[in-house]
Amino acid sequence: MVNRGTTGRETAARPLVPQQRTARTPSWAAPDPLDRLAAQLGDFAAAAVHPDEIAAVLESDGLSDDQIRERYGVRNSFALAEELYARVPRRHPEPDAPPHDPWRADLRACLLRGLAFALPGLAYVLGAPLLTGPPGALGLPPGTVPLLAGALFGWTWNQGLSHRAYAWLGLGDRPAARRCLLVGAPLGALLGALTALAFAGPADGAAVAFAAGQSCYLGASTTLLVLGRERALLAALAPLTAGALLALARPVPDPLGLTVLVGSLAAVMLLGLLSVAPSLRKPAPASDAPAAAASLPYALFGLGSGALVLYAALGDVLAGQEHSALAAPSAVALTLSMGPAEWLLYRFRSGSLAGLRTTGTPHAFRRATLRTGVECLAAYLLVLLALGLSATALWPDTPGLTAVRLADLLLLGVVLWTGLLLQSFGAVRGTAAVCCAAALAQTLALLTHLADPHGVALTVYATAAAVQALLVRTLLGRATAHR
Repeated sequence: MVNRGTTGRETAARPLVPQQRTARTPSWAAPDPLDRLAAQLGDFAAAAVHPDEIAAVLESDGLSDDQIRERYGVRNSFALAEELYARVPRRHPEPDAPPHDPWRADLRACLLRGLAFALPGLAYVLGAPLLTGPPGALGLPPGTVPLLAGALFGWTWNQGLSHRAYAWLGLGDRPAARRCLLVGAPLGALLGALTALAFAGPADGAAVAFAAGQSCYLGASTTLLVLGRERALLAALAPLTAGALLALARPVPDPLGLTVLVGSLAAVMLLGLLSVAPSLRKPAPASDAPAAAASLPYALFGLGSGALVLYAALGDVLAGQEHSALAAPSAVALTLSMGPAEWLLYRFRSGSLAGLRTTGTPHAFRRATLRTGVECLAAYLLVLLALGLSATALWPDTPGLTAVRLADLLLLGVVLWTGLLLQSFGAVRGTAAVCCAAALAQTLALLTHLADPHGVALTVYATAAAVQALLVRTLLGRATAHR
């Protein structure tokens, strides 16, 4: 019965059994564990672009799924992260100082590395006396097969070697990186020379000698590039560069050309040895060695991408042209473009980091990242186009770039740049598989004597470019890939 002197609300609010009500905590007064956790995570949860970022923090704090179910009533860390992501409004507080950008790169340093990749190709100008004789297998110029075999092995081996050395540098153990290079570079040079010998014919003795020097150079230059000594490498290549440019302008006596070639090779090898010599005075590393198997995908990427570049360089020869020089501008453009390509990779990483700070949803971040990737790829293709046209105009006795050859060059540029981008994020297995499959397809086309090698190359490059673009969109559109 309700007392007429009070309202129904007052009667309902009056405790009928005070002892029981005071012994029990009101449901509305109990703090929500999820609210407490959201407050603890603070600005990080508010700035997260995707729930997976919050899940990574929860797992790093050691929360097991059993603890999460007991404390918060959800099944696992991902479900808890989604709850927190939904509860906390998105906000991105501005830092007191300009944010640090670890991906800011010096364009001049990248261009110097690009020159270091391209200038060794001038060795073929001075080494021409070693590459004379009757045509080799498949009608290729004399010595081509052993040279290609040695080069492909060297690119494969040294790509894996450089990854392993960089892994030591990432652990902060520079002496161990030097020891890795001290052992790996000479071993790779020996195996590269033996590979060239295995593919040589009876008349390819001089070409095998050239291939052995090529293998020694690849090992020594890898050592210098990994240890950041690009300027020393370029200084050692200066005589070679000057001699090759002079030989392109007017004939140079063969003994003089070969002396300059051997002198530059000896200088590079000496600099490489001096760079790793300090490791001989250091004790063995105390830290665990990086897994050797982790470097295998990087070696396979070197094999696949190197084969694609070589096929681009020999495209006109495989089509039945008389002179391998017809395809040389493509190889020159691709190697020179590696410097700008590296700088644009840094630009992409910097842009994606800015996207993490300025976007508030996974969709917005994916859109910003893809826009940055398209801009960087377009800039690289413009550089590659300019280099291709310039090399074609300057290279002696070379016709202009046809529409098909130009399409081949640009599509191969897409494959190489997206491959390097995926490799820089550790997604190397996918791009290694794509590049190796593309190289295998071109090899089969060559061995089966298909009538239109240019058409085959165009199809292969277009397919590989489409697959790798899809990999970039799928793998790098997630915010967690950039943390």
